[in-house]
Amino acid sequence: MKPRLPPLPEIQLDLVEDLSPEQPPGFLRVLRRRLRAIYADGTVSPAFVYDEVDRRAIDAVVIAAHFRRDGVPWVYLRSALRPPIVFRDPKRSPSVEIDPKGSIWELPAGLVEPGEQSLEGVRRSASRELSEELGFRSTPADFVELGPSAFVAPGFIAERHYFFAIEVEPEAVGEPELDGSPLEVGGVIATLPIDDAIQLCREGQIVDEKTEIGLRRLKELLA
Repeated sequence: MKPRLPPLPEIQLDLVEDLSPEQPPGFLRVLRRRLRAIYADGTVSPAFVYDEVDRRAIDAVVIAAHFRRDGVPWVYLRSALRPPIVFRDPKRSPSVEIDPKGSIWELPAGLVEPGEQSLEGVRRSASRELSEELGFRSTPADFVELGPSAFVAPGFIAERHYFFAIEVEPEAVGEPELDGSPLEVGGVIATLPIDDAIQLCREGQIVDEKTEIGLRRLKELLA
């Protein structure tokens, strides 16, 4: 039997006032709105302020590049230096010993640029990011969708992740083009069997959520 959920509640949000502060151009901006919730029975909540983060390129692609070695699926991971993790305040962490001290392992990923905000454009984004992050050349048609897109942190940003798989030939790899960011310089590429990668997720050695989702979806696809 197909799994079912109850209907979602019919709650609407009414924009009372836009309180977004003026801010200089940057990678992110804060949106601040005064809202009211309108419930199914017609009652209305008191007004409340809600902040969210916005970005010019709001969505991202996540790429599970894979190949077979002796019949076993292997995947590519890339190290990523994430400043919010580096500067995470240990006093706010319930388990300091599990916090990464620097780079973390991720599936290759990148932003969907404003000119790519279409279904075909998302595939072009995946092709570009594969070249930048791993050094493989591809066409948009080479990618296989890994299930539906998903919101990464809907409590504060409307970013969607689009998951793709692509089978590559390790011998065909070139030099990653990178995107010019200082954070990508010195990055490391690793390959390992997909079962090992998923086990490292279980053990907390791979801590990136989108990477675990992509790995598990790829495992299902290849099963």
